[in-house]
Amino acid sequence: MADKLDAEGLVTAWAFDGKGGGRRIGWDEIKAGSEADGGFIWLHFRYQSHRPQEWLKRASGIEPAALEVLEEDEVRPRCALYADAALLSLRGVNLQRNALPEDLVTIHLWVDARRVISVEHEFLSGIADLEDALGRGRCPRTQGEFVADISTRLVERLDPVVNSLIDEADDLEDAVVKADSGELFPKLAILRRVAIKLRRHIAPQREALNHFSLEDDPWMGPKDRNRLRDAADRVARFTEELDSVRERAAVIRDQMVDARAEQMNKSMLVLAVVTVVFAPLTLISGMFGMNVGGIPGNDDPEGFWILSGTLLLIGVLSVWAFRRLRWL
Repeated sequence: MADKLDAEGLVTAWAFDGKGGGRRIGWDEIKAGSEADGGFIWLHFRYQSHRPQEWLKRASGIEPAALEVLEEDEVRPRCALYADAALLSLRGVNLQRNALPEDLVTIHLWVDARRVISVEHEFLSGIADLEDALGRGRCPRTQGEFVADISTRLVERLDPVVNSLIDEADDLEDAVVKADSGELFPKLAILRRVAIKLRRHIAPQREALNHFSLEDDPWMGPKDRNRLRDAADRVARFTEELDSVRERAAVIRDQMVDARAEQMNKSMLVLAVVTVVFAPLTLISGMFGMNVGGIPGNDDPEGFWILSGTLLLIGVLSVWAFRRLRWL
Protein backbone atom coordinates (compact mmCIF):
# COMPACT_ATOMS: atom_id res chain seq x y z
CA MET A 1 0.00 0.00 0.00
CA ALA A 2 2.84 2.38 0.83
CA ASP A 3 4.47 1.81 -2.57
CA LYS A 4 1.15 2.47 -4.29
CA LEU A 5 0.61 5.64 -2.30
CA ASP A 6 4.08 6.83 -3.19
CA ALA A 7 3.60 6.00 -6.86
CA GLU A 8 0.34 7.91 -7.06
CA GLY A 9 1.65 10.80 -4.95
CA LEU A 10 -1.18 10.48 -2.42
CA VAL A 11 -0.20 12.17 0.84
CA THR A 12 -3.37 11.64 2.86
CA ALA A 13 -7.02 10.72 2.36
CA TRP A 14 -10.04 11.27 4.61
CA ALA A 15 -13.74 10.50 4.52
CA PHE A 16 -16.11 12.88 6.32
CA ASP A 17 -19.64 11.96 7.30
CA GLY A 18 -21.09 15.47 7.05
CA LYS A 19 -21.84 15.52 10.79
CA GLY A 20 -18.46 16.56 12.14
CA GLY A 21 -16.82 13.14 12.02
CA GLY A 22 -14.06 11.79 9.80
CA ARG A 23 -11.63 8.93 9.32
CA ARG A 24 -8.62 8.07 7.18
CA ILE A 25 -9.20 5.91 4.14
CA GLY A 26 -7.03 3.97 1.69
CA TRP A 27 -6.98 3.19 -1.99
CA ASP A 28 -9.53 0.41 -1.74
CA GLU A 29 -12.21 2.79 -0.51
CA ILE A 30 -11.07 5.56 -2.85
CA LYS A 31 -11.43 3.39 -5.93
CA ALA A 32 -14.74 2.01 -4.66
CA GLY A 33 -16.00 5.58 -4.40
CA SER A 34 -17.41 4.98 -0.96
CA GLU A 35 -18.26 7.82 1.36
CA ALA A 36 -20.79 8.32 4.09
CA ASP A 37 -24.23 9.56 3.12
CA GLY A 38 -24.25 13.33 3.05
CA GLY A 39 -20.47 13.49 3.41
CA PHE A 40 -17.47 13.84 1.13
CA ILE A 41 -13.89 12.66 0.83
CA TRP A 42 -10.64 14.61 0.76
CA LEU A 43 -7.68 13.40 -1.28
CA HIS A 44 -4.42 15.27 -0.97
CA PHE A 45 -1.69 14.65 -3.56
CA ARG A 46 1.81 15.88 -4.13
CA TYR A 47 2.43 16.40 -7.82
CA GLN A 48 5.35 14.35 -9.15
CA SER A 49 6.43 15.17 -12.68
CA HIS A 50 8.66 12.08 -12.88
CA ARG A 51 5.80 9.66 -12.14
CA PRO A 52 2.64 8.96 -14.14
CA GLN A 53 0.10 9.37 -11.31
CA GLU A 54 -2.41 7.47 -13.39
CA TRP A 55 -5.38 7.81 -11.03
CA LEU A 56 -5.06 11.59 -10.65
CA LYS A 57 -4.63 12.24 -14.36
CA ARG A 58 -6.98 9.64 -15.84
CA ALA A 59 -9.37 8.20 -13.27
CA SER A 60 -10.13 11.18 -11.03
CA GLY A 61 -12.72 12.69 -13.36
CA ILE A 62 -11.18 16.15 -13.16
CA GLU A 63 -11.72 18.36 -16.20
CA PRO A 64 -8.78 18.25 -18.68
CA ALA A 65 -8.37 22.04 -18.51
CA ALA A 66 -8.22 21.83 -14.72
CA LEU A 67 -5.63 19.03 -14.89
CA GLU A 68 -3.34 21.34 -16.85
CA VAL A 69 -3.64 23.90 -14.04
CA LEU A 70 -2.86 21.26 -11.40
CA GLU A 71 0.46 20.61 -13.12
CA GLU A 72 1.54 24.26 -12.72
CA ASP A 73 3.73 25.20 -9.80
CA GLU A 74 4.21 28.96 -10.20
CA VAL A 75 0.62 30.12 -10.72
CA ARG A 76 -1.26 33.20 -9.61
CA PRO A 77 -4.13 32.61 -7.20
CA ARG A 78 -7.37 32.24 -9.14
CA CYS A 79 -10.75 30.54 -9.17
CA ALA A 80 -12.41 28.79 -12.12
CA LEU A 81 -16.03 27.62 -11.93
CA TYR A 82 -17.21 24.60 -13.91
CA ALA A 83 -20.66 23.09 -14.44
CA ASP A 84 -20.71 21.09 -11.22
CA ALA A 85 -17.30 21.84 -9.69
CA ALA A 86 -14.81 24.59 -8.95
CA LEU A 87 -11.03 24.90 -9.09
CA LEU A 88 -9.33 27.17 -6.57
CA SER A 89 -5.60 27.91 -6.66
CA LEU A 90 -4.08 29.52 -3.57
CA ARG A 91 -0.61 30.29 -2.29
CA GLY A 92 0.74 29.96 1.22
CA VAL A 93 3.98 30.50 3.13
CA ASN A 94 6.05 27.87 4.85
CA LEU A 95 7.09 28.76 8.39
CA GLN A 96 9.80 26.13 8.37
CA ARG A 97 13.47 26.48 9.13
CA ASN A 98 15.52 27.79 6.18
CA ALA A 99 12.34 28.63 4.23
CA LEU A 100 12.30 32.07 2.62
CA PRO A 101 9.10 34.01 3.34
CA GLU A 102 8.72 35.19 -0.25
CA ASP A 103 8.91 31.62 -1.64
CA LEU A 104 5.20 30.88 -1.57
CA VAL A 105 3.88 27.38 -2.21
CA THR A 106 0.93 26.76 -4.51
CA ILE A 107 -1.97 24.49 -3.61
CA HIS A 108 -4.80 23.62 -6.02
CA LEU A 109 -8.25 22.59 -4.77
CA TRP A 110 -10.73 20.74 -7.01
CA VAL A 111 -14.14 20.76 -5.31
CA ASP A 112 -17.23 18.93 -6.52
CA ALA A 113 -20.37 17.44 -5.00
CA ARG A 114 -18.63 14.48 -3.32
CA ARG A 115 -14.90 15.23 -3.22
CA VAL A 116 -12.19 17.72 -2.47
CA ILE A 117 -8.96 16.91 -4.33
CA SER A 118 -5.97 19.05 -3.39
CA VAL A 119 -2.58 19.06 -5.11
CA GLU A 120 0.63 20.61 -3.80
CA HIS A 121 4.03 20.76 -5.51
CA GLU A 122 6.06 21.19 -2.34
CA PHE A 123 5.48 20.45 1.31
CA LEU A 124 3.02 22.94 2.77
CA SER A 125 3.04 23.08 6.54
CA GLY A 126 -0.50 24.49 6.66
CA ILE A 127 -1.81 21.19 5.31
CA ALA A 128 0.08 19.30 8.00
CA ASP A 129 -1.58 21.51 10.63
CA LEU A 130 -4.97 20.85 9.08
CA GLU A 131 -4.45 17.10 9.15
CA ASP A 132 -3.38 17.35 12.78
CA ALA A 133 -6.64 19.16 13.58
CA LEU A 134 -8.59 16.44 11.75
CA GLY A 135 -6.86 13.82 13.87
CA ARG A 136 -8.08 15.67 16.97
CA GLY A 137 -11.68 15.44 15.76
CA ARG A 138 -12.12 18.92 14.29
CA CYS A 139 -13.62 17.74 11.01
CA PRO A 140 -15.58 19.86 8.50
CA ARG A 141 -19.20 19.12 7.68
CA THR A 142 -19.22 20.41 4.10
CA GLN A 143 -16.80 21.07 1.27
CA GLY A 144 -17.34 24.79 1.73
CA GLU A 145 -16.37 24.58 5.39
CA PHE A 146 -13.28 22.57 4.43
CA VAL A 147 -12.13 25.12 1.83
CA ALA A 148 -12.83 27.97 4.24
CA ASP A 149 -10.72 26.21 6.88
CA ILE A 150 -7.77 25.77 4.51
CA SER A 151 -8.04 29.36 3.28
CA THR A 152 -8.12 30.71 6.82
CA ARG A 153 -5.07 28.69 7.82
CA LEU A 154 -3.11 29.90 4.79
CA VAL A 155 -4.04 33.51 5.51
CA GLU A 156 -3.19 33.20 9.21
CA ARG A 157 0.32 32.09 8.27
CA LEU A 158 0.80 35.33 6.38
CA ASP A 159 0.26 37.36 9.55
CA PRO A 160 3.66 36.71 11.24
CA VAL A 161 5.49 37.19 7.95
CA VAL A 162 3.90 40.58 7.27
CA ASN A 163 4.35 41.65 10.90
CA SER A 164 8.04 40.76 10.74
CA LEU A 165 8.42 42.99 7.68
CA ILE A 166 6.67 45.85 9.51
CA ASP A 167 8.98 45.39 12.53
CA GLU A 168 12.01 45.39 10.24
CA ALA A 169 10.83 48.62 8.64
CA ASP A 170 10.45 50.14 12.12
CA ASP A 171 14.01 49.09 13.02
CA LEU A 172 15.39 50.60 9.82
CA GLU A 173 13.58 53.88 10.48
CA ASP A 174 15.12 54.03 13.95
CA ALA A 175 18.58 53.15 12.65
CA VAL A 176 18.64 55.51 9.68
CA VAL A 177 19.90 58.40 11.86
CA LYS A 178 22.46 56.29 13.70
CA ALA A 179 23.93 53.54 11.55
CA ASP A 180 26.10 53.85 8.48
CA SER A 181 24.08 53.93 5.26
CA GLY A 182 26.44 51.35 3.77
CA GLU A 183 25.17 48.85 6.35
CA LEU A 184 21.50 49.70 5.88
CA PHE A 185 21.27 49.71 2.07
CA PRO A 186 21.54 45.88 1.73
CA LYS A 187 18.90 45.33 4.44
CA LEU A 188 16.65 47.90 2.82
CA ALA A 189 17.00 46.23 -0.58
CA ILE A 190 16.03 42.85 0.90
CA LEU A 191 13.03 44.39 2.66
CA ARG A 192 11.73 45.98 -0.53
CA ARG A 193 12.29 42.81 -2.57
CA VAL A 194 10.43 40.61 -0.10
CA ALA A 195 7.53 43.07 0.25
CA ILE A 196 7.14 43.47 -3.52
CA LYS A 197 7.32 39.75 -4.20
CA LEU A 198 4.86 38.87 -1.44
CA ARG A 199 2.39 41.48 -2.59
CA ARG A 200 2.55 40.29 -6.18
CA HIS A 201 1.73 36.74 -5.12
CA ILE A 202 -0.97 37.32 -2.49
CA ALA A 203 -2.87 40.29 -3.96
CA PRO A 204 -4.81 38.12 -6.47
CA GLN A 205 -5.77 35.76 -3.62
CA ARG A 206 -8.47 38.16 -2.49
CA GLU A 207 -10.27 38.00 -5.83
CA ALA A 208 -9.91 34.23 -5.97
CA LEU A 209 -11.50 33.78 -2.53
CA ASN A 210 -14.30 36.23 -3.26
CA HIS A 211 -14.98 34.51 -6.57
CA PHE A 212 -15.13 31.10 -4.92
CA SER A 213 -17.51 32.41 -2.24
CA LEU A 214 -20.05 33.10 -5.02
CA GLU A 215 -20.38 29.36 -5.67
CA ASP A 216 -24.08 28.47 -5.25
CA ASP A 217 -23.80 24.70 -4.77
CA PRO A 218 -25.54 23.13 -1.75
CA TRP A 219 -22.22 22.40 -0.04
CA MET A 220 -21.48 26.14 0.25
CA GLY A 221 -23.41 27.68 3.13
CA PRO A 222 -23.74 31.31 4.28
CA LYS A 223 -21.30 30.75 7.13
CA ASP A 224 -18.73 29.34 4.72
CA ARG A 225 -19.13 32.34 2.42
CA ASN A 226 -18.63 34.72 5.34
CA ARG A 227 -15.44 32.92 6.41
CA LEU A 228 -14.11 33.06 2.86
CA ARG A 229 -14.89 36.76 2.64
CA ASP A 230 -13.22 37.35 5.99
CA ALA A 231 -10.12 35.58 4.68
CA ALA A 232 -10.27 37.73 1.53
CA ASP A 233 -10.53 40.89 3.67
CA ARG A 234 -7.47 39.84 5.68
CA VAL A 235 -5.57 39.29 2.45
CA ALA A 236 -6.59 42.80 1.38
CA ARG A 237 -5.29 44.17 4.69
CA PHE A 238 -2.00 42.33 4.24
CA THR A 239 -1.74 43.76 0.74
CA GLU A 240 -2.22 47.28 2.09
CA GLU A 241 0.38 46.69 4.80
CA LEU A 242 2.86 45.40 2.22
CA ASP A 243 2.23 48.53 0.15
CA SER A 244 2.91 50.55 3.30
CA VAL A 245 6.17 48.66 3.91
CA ARG A 246 7.26 49.29 0.34
CA GLU A 247 6.46 53.00 0.60
CA ARG A 248 8.23 53.25 3.96
CA ALA A 249 11.27 51.54 2.43
CA ALA A 250 11.28 54.17 -0.33
CA VAL A 251 11.05 56.98 2.26
CA ILE A 252 13.87 55.41 4.32
CA ARG A 253 16.03 55.19 1.21
CA ASP A 254 15.35 58.86 0.41
CA GLN A 255 16.32 59.78 3.98
CA MET A 256 19.54 57.81 3.67
CA VAL A 257 20.36 59.42 0.33
CA ASP A 258 19.59 62.89 1.71
CA ALA A 259 21.73 62.24 4.79
CA ARG A 260 24.61 61.08 2.62
CA ALA A 261 24.23 64.10 0.33
CA GLU A 262 24.13 66.47 3.30
CA GLN A 263 27.25 64.88 4.76
CA MET A 264 29.00 65.22 1.42
CA ASN A 265 27.93 68.86 1.11
CA LYS A 266 29.36 69.60 4.56
CA SER A 267 32.62 67.92 3.64
CA MET A 268 32.80 69.86 0.37
CA LEU A 269 32.07 73.11 2.24
CA VAL A 270 34.93 72.45 4.67
CA LEU A 271 37.28 71.70 1.78
CA ALA A 272 36.16 74.84 -0.04
CA VAL A 273 36.72 77.01 3.06
CA VAL A 274 40.13 75.49 3.65
CA THR A 275 41.01 76.12 0.03
CA VAL A 276 39.83 79.74 0.17
CA VAL A 277 41.68 80.38 3.44
CA PHE A 278 44.97 78.94 2.26
CA ALA A 279 44.82 80.27 -1.30
CA PRO A 280 46.01 83.83 -0.44
CA LEU A 281 48.48 82.48 2.10
CA THR A 282 49.94 80.16 -0.52
CA LEU A 283 50.13 83.01 -3.03
CA ILE A 284 51.94 85.32 -0.63
CA SER A 285 54.33 82.67 0.65
CA GLY A 286 55.03 81.59 -2.92
CA MET A 287 55.87 85.13 -3.98
CA PHE A 288 58.24 85.60 -1.05
CA GLY A 289 59.85 82.31 -1.79
CA MET A 290 60.88 83.25 -5.32
CA ASN A 291 64.66 83.19 -5.80
CA VAL A 292 64.92 86.70 -7.35
CA GLY A 293 66.26 90.01 -6.14
CA GLY A 294 64.16 92.73 -4.57
CA ILE A 295 62.21 90.49 -2.14
CA PRO A 296 61.10 92.74 0.79
CA GLY A 297 62.81 91.82 4.03
CA ASN A 298 65.36 89.65 2.30
CA ASP A 299 68.18 91.15 4.34
CA ASP A 300 66.14 91.76 7.52
CA PRO A 301 66.70 89.03 10.18
CA GLU A 302 63.16 89.66 11.49
CA GLY A 303 61.56 89.36 8.03
CA PHE A 304 60.57 85.71 8.44
CA TRP A 305 58.68 86.34 11.66
CA ILE A 306 57.00 89.45 10.27
CA LEU A 307 55.81 87.49 7.22
CA SER A 308 54.65 84.55 9.34
CA GLY A 309 52.69 86.84 11.64
CA THR A 310 51.12 88.57 8.64
CA LEU A 311 50.05 85.24 7.14
CA LEU A 312 48.61 84.09 10.47
CA LEU A 313 46.67 87.33 10.81
CA ILE A 314 45.27 86.98 7.30
CA GLY A 315 44.19 83.40 8.07
CA VAL A 316 42.46 84.43 11.32
CA LEU A 317 40.67 87.31 9.61
CA SER A 318 39.52 84.97 6.81
CA VAL A 319 38.07 82.47 9.28
CA TRP A 320 36.36 85.30 11.19
CA ALA A 321 34.86 86.65 7.96
CA PHE A 322 33.55 83.20 6.96
CA ARG A 323 31.90 82.79 10.34
CA ARG A 324 30.24 86.20 10.03
CA LEU A 325 28.95 85.12 6.63
CA ARG A 326 27.82 81.78 8.18
CA TRP A 327 29.87 79.77 5.74
CA LEU A 328 31.28 77.87 8.73
